[in-house]
Amino acid sequence: MKRFKLLRAFILGPLLEATVPKPGNVNRYRDFDDLTFYNFLFADTAVIGVYYEAVKAAELLRKGILEFREAGIGELIKRAVQASREAQDANPNFGVIALSVPLVMGMVLGRNMLDAREKARLLIEESTVRDSMEFYRAIRIANPKGIPSGVKYDVYSDDSFKELFQDGINLARLAEMSCERELIFCEWLNGYELSYRTFGRLYELIRELPLEDAVVRAFIELLAEKEDTLIARKAEEEEARLVKGKAGEVLKGRLSVGEFDAFMREKDDLRNPGSLADIMAVSLSLLVLRGLRMEIRNGKAWGIIR
Repeated sequence: MKRFKLLRAFILGPLLEATVPKPGNVNRYRDFDDLTFYNFLFADTAVIGVYYEAVKAAELLRKGILEFREAGIGELIKRAVQASREAQDANPNFGVIALSVPLVMGMVLGRNMLDAREKARLLIEESTVRDSMEFYRAIRIANPKGIPSGVKYDVYSDDSFKELFQDGINLARLAEMSCERELIFCEWLNGYELSYRTFGRLYELIRELPLEDAVVRAFIELLAEKEDTLIARKAEEEEARLVKGKAGEVLKGRLSVGEFDAFMREKDDLRNPGSLADIMAVSLSLLVLRGLRMEIRNGKAWGIIR
């Protein structure tokens, strides 16, 4: 797969996700006090150099020059997060980076887009304790909301690095322990099942709806299916369940998208979906990689794949 086609897809996908006016999220029309559309523009474009390094590392893996345990996924994620933070002052894309780095490398290693899922999963399985340590450093740089403290392998405790080493916790084991609290880890373990399923749904919807309408519809379907783990961490699981239920009401026609968006913003950013927005960003990257282009019809952007 051509390097720059791959890089373009994994940069454009998150930019599209941030642009589309999805309920509860920052978009080109709405900001939060501590997170704006411009944070996404600066952060999502800042990582391209590190993604390029990930592609080159995967090429060495494919040639047998490096072994999978030498892939350096943790360090690549940390460096991408650092580049994002140096470009702006918030945490708009930690989850997207964590999902994208293994999958970008999987695309280079795999025979096709489907095979890339298995290769990304193998990279996580073959990761090392050092990858987990570097991943912890990435979390500290990003400083995402809702990270628990005072727990085993506490991200913000220096003792955690010794504990990770003593217990041999690589990224796969870390993901197994944390999947219930963060959807990204579930994606690592299950071969990006939800991301690829959402990509398939987007592929269907863009044949029927303008691009923004298709993305909003797919996102509401995601919210109705899964509790957003960022909402659960920030505002407790009851709020996450409430959001899921309200999204279901939209799909049943009992609530308009505008009313749902107003509900999502009642408590500032506490109901701002994060994990599912990250899934959407990666799904849009897959759609771009599949050949997405756009054209204007009656003043609206439509997504086209031929």
